[in-house]
Amino acid sequence: MSTPSFRETRPKPISSALHRHPKGRLAALLTLPMVWLVGVYILAIILMLITAFWETDPFTSKVKPGFTLKHFTSIVTVPAYLSAALRTLGIALAVTAICAVLAVPLAIYMAKIARPWQRAALAVMITLPLWAGYLVKILSVRIVFSDGGFINSVFGPLGIHSPGYGVFVTIIALVYLWFPYMAIPVYTAVSQVSNNLFDASADLGARGMRTIFTVVIPLLKPALIAGSIFTFSLSLGDYLAAKFVGGSTQMIGTIIASNINLNPPVAAAFSVVPIVIVVVYLLVVRKSGAIENI
Repeated sequence: MSTPSFRETRPKPISSALHRHPKGRLAALLTLPMVWLVGVYILAIILMLITAFWETDPFTSKVKPGFTLKHFTSIVTVPAYLSAALRTLGIALAVTAICAVLAVPLAIYMAKIARPWQRAALAVMITLPLWAGYLVKILSVRIVFSDGGFINSVFGPLGIHSPGYGVFVTIIALVYLWFPYMAIPVYTAVSQVSNNLFDASADLGARGMRTIFTVVIPLLKPALIAGSIFTFSLSLGDYLAAKFVGGSTQMIGTIIASNINLNPPVAAAFSVVPIVIVVVYLLVVRKSGAIENI
């Protein structure tokens, strides 16, 4: 009887086994991401949603399992909660609109007009906020608009003073934080627009602004939608900006933070609000057909 050779007895590599089993490759590829997505992220949201139906003992402040809808109804019936939700929605929409208005002309200039060194410098300036930590950026905005900050020191002698911490400065801070998420996809989309379209529009007698509104912006719709998903959703969930530069401004995040220890079911119920708003926004975008081209 012959002895098996080394080639016949050595174990077959895992790569060979995965090559013969496509479903095994797919399982190996998706196991860890799905464990994180389902086991951590989705499970945490489900537990939060369950907690929103529980009750809090008014004497001990302990959460007791149960079922009540009063925490959800309080979002509408309590004036402070309702105004905070509407204010947060308005701030998120304002931040998204400002980012879009600033991103389009800047992207056109960078992609079609600017010289290479100017394009590189602008790219660095746009992405610069991403290089620093979140709190560093918030504190920098706070210093700029403080009583002894940049605005009052430089423009104070001219009669221009800082507006003070409030909704306006909160919007400015959020635009500063999330503008790169709008500018980068818009710039990428503009750089892919053929110069022949600009030439054809000019040959047909269209001026610069008409070309932008009738030729460029329709082509940028998917990029604007992609950027708005980031700026809108991130602004909805932010609360540190309101805490440090918002003064007495109340947003959804501040309501959640103030109730997370005192009344967790209220915080959980209020946490559902930005999720519902973002889901509705995505459904509207999907129905328009723009998200399919992203």
